[in-house]
Amino acid sequence: MKDWKGVLEEGASAELRPQRQPSAGNSFAGKLLLLIVVLLMCIGILVVYSSGAGWAEMKFSNPEYFLWRQIVFTVLGLGVVFFFSSLDYRVFRKVSKMLLFASIGLLAALLFLKFIGVIEGAARWIPLGPVSFQVSDFAKYALIFHFARLITDKKDYIKSLNQSYYPLLTLLLTVVSLIAFAPNFSTASLVALIGFTMMFLGGVSLKHLLVTAIPLVPAVAVFAVSQPYRVARLVSFFFGGSDEQHLSYQVRQALIGLGNGGLFGLGIGASKQRELFLPLSYNDFVFVVIGEEFGFVGAVGVMLLFAAFFICGLVIAKHAADGFGRFVALGITVAIVLYAFINMAVACNLLPTTGVPLPFISYGGTALLFNSLGVGILISIARYRDAGRETVPDGGVQ
Repeated sequence: MKDWKGVLEEGASAELRPQRQPSAGNSFAGKLLLLIVVLLMCIGILVVYSSGAGWAEMKFSNPEYFLWRQIVFTVLGLGVVFFFSSLDYRVFRKVSKMLLFASIGLLAALLFLKFIGVIEGAARWIPLGPVSFQVSDFAKYALIFHFARLITDKKDYIKSLNQSYYPLLTLLLTVVSLIAFAPNFSTASLVALIGFTMMFLGGVSLKHLLVTAIPLVPAVAVFAVSQPYRVARLVSFFFGGSDEQHLSYQVRQALIGLGNGGLFGLGIGASKQRELFLPLSYNDFVFVVIGEEFGFVGAVGVMLLFAAFFICGLVIAKHAADGFGRFVALGITVAIVLYAFINMAVACNLLPTTGVPLPFISYGGTALLFNSLGVGILISIARYRDAGRETVPDGGVQ
């Protein structure tokens, strides 16, 4: 069986050949991906209502507050999926640089507003009326688009230090640094991991990546312990062990909730941890409610859905019509599945506590809409049909 790097190199050599009709397997992968996402969104509506009704009653005097907002975001998300699935994904190649620099400008503007005192606390959100827009989600996808373009354009000299690696690394560190100083350390770390993964899959020299890690890992460690709350999380995770008294409150309540669920769960709406005990049960710790109400079987079912999402994404990437589509598909797939893995691992105390939502399930609008955009583009890559046109080096078509 060929490894993925071999498959990618084969695909790169076919970059200038005429576009082909997608294979039956690729078409099936796109349809299955849509089904998986719809199932995850439906689970999200159900679990957000179950876990958030009590909190909504206390905060907004309306137990259905989170429910209706989640339904609205889900309907909008499905609209985004269908819109972008019908769009030629290559349009993002033409505007990738503009999108990336726009996201960098927004991230820098937020930090400036924080510096002059207009924004207090974390500089992550831009308010847009009744909703807020999280710039890091925009930056993550803009980076994926532009990295896919650069990796494709530089494929003939991708191992060059000056012509390839340094430009990619500079862009990645710029975005990651701006997100980290917001501060949003967990998101910055995940965006960095997505970027380095795309570079590795794109054929960047492994030696260059390893040499970068030598100064970067200690710098990240110093930044991680620069804030007391991050130190407390790390101490709790690494030194708490199995001693319940030394676990953080969130982790302790999460483990209790998962234990309550047993094999088949307590039933829909029967979670005991969701109210008063488990903070953000409708967002960061929504997986705990799934485990408590649907049991081990339900939790594994959600894991299997994300595993199937990952496989569909890889199939779509493998059979993409061009290199840009291939690397966009890989970047989106890695991003969504990585966020899911981190969220579920935190809930199970396999990783330190972070503020990472569970894609398509956790309450929230920005992440759901951007992930829906990603799914729409994946389906567009899977179904793209234009046998009579060829990709040209500048990213256009003829």
